[in-house]
Amino acid sequence: MTEIIPAIDIIDGKCVRLTKGDYSSAKVYSGNPVDIAKAYEDAGCSKLHVVDLDGAKSSHIVNHLTLEKIAVATSLTIDFGGGIKHDRDIRQALDYGAAKVTLGSIAVKDPALSLEWLKSYGNEVVIIGADARNGKISTSGWMHDSDWDIMDFISEYVDNGATQIISTDINVDGTLGGPSIELYKKILAKFPALYLIASGGVGNIDDVIALDDAGIPAVIVGKAIYEGRITLKQMENFNMQK
Repeated sequence: MTEIIPAIDIIDGKCVRLTKGDYSSAKVYSGNPVDIAKAYEDAGCSKLHVVDLDGAKSSHIVNHLTLEKIAVATSLTIDFGGGIKHDRDIRQALDYGAAKVTLGSIAVKDPALSLEWLKSYGNEVVIIGADARNGKISTSGWMHDSDWDIMDFISEYVDNGATQIISTDINVDGTLGGPSIELYKKILAKFPALYLIASGGVGNIDDVIALDDAGIPAVIVGKAIYEGRITLKQMENFNMQK
């Protein structure tokens, strides 16, 4: 059963969503991320994906206090990404309540360091973010595209012990036009034991069901919830089927 992992993306301590990673498209949905997180927990979700969008553009974590507030107020298992550039950032995220960290840009820019963290913190803690546009991995809050093919990128980390990957197709993220199911099926065909977390494009509960039918282990959902296209009741009903 596909696990729904709701997302909270943070700018200036507020819940926002971007479209296709464009910061100029940021739309504020709530000034209180804690209340949003509590609502997700009440809907039967056990995990939460938190992205520090300020941190993603910076050289360090920015919204660690918001992370702490969510962690104190809920029992959600939080994975945190954005702004992780140094070992101290990982320790700070874990100290402020994250159970897992997602390595985004740093996994592209410094694979040796990222693999060292994967080994030292373990593959239960470290998630690798494979965010791609047109099949190429992107970095720095999706502002820059690399030459690294997404399949080669995932292979590098899986071959070195990674078991959890968040894969975002930037072309559909925030569009509500449907997830890139064929991409995820391709990834799982090559890495069948991977805990693959789909991200981007989900527009309604039927999209989640389609991912479930395709055997995708988990999906991150953000804008569809904020826009009311997936209601908390629908999430609760889906979660009750587990």
